[in-house]
Order: sequence, then structure tokens, then C-alpha cells
Amino acid sequence: MPDPLQNGPGKPPRTILYTGKGGVGKTSVAAATARRCAAAGLRTVVLSTDPAHSLSDSLELDLGPEPMLIGECLWAQEVEAQREMETNWAAVQDWLGRLLANHGVLGVAAEELTVPPGMDELFSLLQIKRHHESGEFDVVIVDCAPTGETLRLLSFPDIARWWLDKVLPWQGRLVAAARPLARSFIDVPLPSEDVFADAQRLVGNLIAMNKILRNRERTSIRLVMNPDRMVIRESQRTFTYLNLYGYLTDAVVVNRVFPEDVADTYFAAWRERQTENLKLVREGFDPIPILTARYFDEEVVGERMLDRLGAELFADSDPGAVLHSELAHRIVTRDGAPVLSIRVPFADRDDLELKKVGQELIVRAGREKRTIILPSALVRH
Repeated sequence: MPDPLQNGPGKPPRTILYTGKGGVGKTSVAAATARRCAAAGLRTVVLSTDPAHSLSDSLELDLGPEPMLIGECLWAQEVEAQREMETNWAAVQDWLGRLLANHGVLGVAAEELTVPPGMDELFSLLQIKRHHESGEFDVVIVDCAPTGETLRLLSFPDIARWWLDKVLPWQGRLVAAARPLARSFIDVPLPSEDVFADAQRLVGNLIAMNKILRNRERTSIRLVMNPDRMVIRESQRTFTYLNLYGYLTDAVVVNRVFPEDVADTYFAAWRERQTENLKLVREGFDPIPILTARYFDEEVVGERMLDRLGAELFADSDPGAVLHSELAHRIVTRDGAPVLSIRVPFADRDDLELKKVGQELIVRAGREKRTIILPSALVRH
């Protein structure tokens, strides 16, 4: 197989992120994909950013926070969010702790409040940037947190870019000017230069990670689901928002499908419902490739069963290839004028809202929004 996109010196690794509703088998699918890539001679690392850390259970190995060689061309890693926070957030956390202590918040409560919700998982995702820069791997497979958390995290880089451009430079200058005066009049610790340096470094890393995740030639997301109506609906919503944020979904994985030869009347009824639901998947996600795996007769853990799952999903195809490359939005020409075309599947027209502020186009779909910096050709329209 070796190719993923003709890796070589200076080439970033092929990166595949698996996400889906909790319990659908995304960890097993991620591990199976990694084993299949490694078997083809590609240096592959599979890492889990899911706080549940099921990757160790799936591989039947004790994994650590650093990539561990577990087979020929195969490494595995369970990222420790706390460790990543200590590396990336120490100065900010220390200042917030002193600020809270100044207001009577102490101990565990203060420690919890110094880390905004979702930041621990966000720091875990920064490992993707690290592996891209290291040059050690041809393929990076990521077992992400369940879809809700993943969506929230993938929207962070857009917010980070806004803070870097609009807020942090001014805040830093204002605080630096006010610090000598503040010491004389108020007993509140103002953020030091180290705090702003940490914040700016984090924001810069997030923007770099954003560039990696939106590189559709090297990075894609694969949605894992079971053929259950409720799970399919959540996956459709996820797909809508991934398109809104500009991330490429190159495949949909439908896991735990009852085989056609199921004879038992109880499971035959389930099989019939699944067949109907598979039609919904095909209709809803077309033309994205749909990979299916049967409901195996034993639990998918360990090398043998993971290899069975990998063979079922990919057969003779390349698991590291970009299986679908349609862009989420593009510029087209209509009647001689440039038009920004954004594909937002499953969104009702009534739920969509557009607003232009200067160079920014704000797109809302339900409760989610994305800010797109318009190219110069579209700013004046």
C-alpha cells in the first residue's frame, strides 16, 4: 500500500480523526485502521484524546502519555490531559489561582476554576501538531472524544485566531501600562508577561493546529456510527457542523451491522430495522464512502479481532487514503460575479443565517456558528 499521499522527507503525515457518539466502537475502528496502516509498512501512531481512554483496553496493553512502540511500524499513546495542561497553561493557571485566592476561593475549587471547560481535551489535541512537526510518523490516527466534545474543540481555533488578532495585543499593552499604578492602589494580582506569553503561545499553537486540521490533502475526519436511527441523526448533525467549520469528512463508518444470514427471529427483526436505517445513511451521506462492519460473534479487543475488523472495513482498499475530497466551501462564478458556496448538509434553510461584518462572514446553522474571513474578491460584495 505505502503511499499515504507519497510521504517523504518534509511531508506532513496523513492524519485521520475518528469521532462518533459514545459506545459506537470508534476506538476499535481507530485501532484497527492503525494496525492495517502499520501492516503496510507505514510508520503509524494511534493516539487517544478521549478521557475514557479505552485504547489500552482495545489493544490489551498498558499505554502511557508518550508514543510506545507496540509492533512493527506501530506506536500507541494515551494522552494525559493534566500533563499537557501543566506544559501549556502553567503561568495562566498560577495567576488565576492567585486571583481566585484573593477573592476567597481556595483549594480544589480554585484549581478546578483555573481550567475552562474543555481545555484539557484541547491540550490533548495539540499532540497532533507535535507529531506533524516531529517527522517521526507517516500516519497519525486519532481516537477523539465523543462528537459533542469534539465539535466544541474543533471550533476553538477560529475563536483563538480572533483573540490573537483582536484582544491579546491590546490587553498586553494595557496591563503593562497599568501594572505599576495598580500595585499602589489595588490588592489584585494583574497578569504578568509570562501569563500573556503562555496565552499567546497557546493561541499560536491552536492556529497552527487549525491549519493542519483544515489541510484537506492530508487530514480528514471519519464519523463512526451504529445503524440506529438516533445515532444516525446525531451523526448527521455532526456532519453539518463539520462542513460549517470547513473540516473534510472523507468516510462514514457503520459499525455492528447484523449479518444477512441471521436466522433467529428476534435478531431478524433487528436486521430488518438496520437494513431500513442503512438506506437512511446512504441517502443522507451520499456521495461520501460508507464503510460497514458486521456485529462480530465476539468482542473486538486484541490483535486478532482488530485485524478482522480492519479487513472487514477496508478489504482491498487503502485505509490511509483520502477516500473523498469534496470541499466544504468554494468560490464559484455566477453571472460574472464571485460567489462563496458553502455546503451545509441536513441544515434547513430557515435555520441558516448569514451576516457580513467587514471582512468577516458569520454563518449560523442552528446553535452553531462559524466566522469565515472573506477573500478580497468577495469583501466588496
